Amino acid sequence: MRKLIIAGNWKMYKTIGETIELANALKRQLYDLGSETVDIVICPPFTSLSEAAEVVIESNIALGAQDMYWQEEGAFTGEVSAPMLKDAGVKYVIIGHSERRQFFSETNDSVNKKVKAALNHGLIPIMCVGESLKDREAGLTFKVLEDHVTGGLKDLGPEQVEKIIIAYEPVWAIGTGKTATPAQAQEAHKFIRDLVIKLYNKQTGELLRIQYGGSVKPENTKELMGQPDVDGALVGGASLKADSFSSIVKSSSEVKK
Repeated sequence: MRKLIIAGNWKMYKTIGETIELANALKRQLYDLGSETVDIVICPPFTSLSEAAEVVIESNIALGAQDMYWQEEGAFTGEVSAPMLKDAGVKYVIIGHSERRQFFSETNDSVNKKVKAALNHGLIPIMCVGESLKDREAGLTFKVLEDHVTGGLKDLGPEQVEKIIIAYEPVWAIGTGKTATPAQAQEAHKFIRDLVIKLYNKQTGELLRIQYGGSVKPENTKELMGQPDVDGALVGGASLKADSFSSIVKSSSEVKK
């Protein structure tokens, strides 16, 4: 049975002080959830990572980053490396988010390089894949997913893939208030899992955890998490408030997979 993973992507929100406040509130509200039930991750902006790490240390909340560069060091102004993230207390890192693809020219090649670098340094990549509204309306959902998955996992072995989290984020459902129906989410997640089984083997596909990301709210959590191939959520806006994110985590922990 795959353990659910709920990650909060705070995007470009929260100052250091606000990060400390929210992290402390989450720590209070989620302290009684056992780690065997659900993995909980928060992903503040880079400027707040060290402070967030101090708050969640020795708690049931892990720290994630929102991006990284594939080089360890060098003349790459504005970039952050895997060793820097580890030094700040980071365990997970989001790679290839649709906003990075849309606004910052992220490609399958750069995603692949970042995933490899993250794994080489003991970080757990949350690799994002997903189609735009235009792609979905044109019937290209599966084609886009195959392109993103195969490109992002290029040259990786099964034992490496088993350590990765894939986040399916239908771009048309991010920040729009629209949500893929549970059936739509399940269809996409099953396609991804079957593709990984085809590319690697049955064990790797069955061990792989696949999150759903796209306007996840407390109201739709249980139905989404109840789908057989949905193994968690990458939460955006609802992760910026302690009550809503805690509600999503608690609701998810009550779902029997």
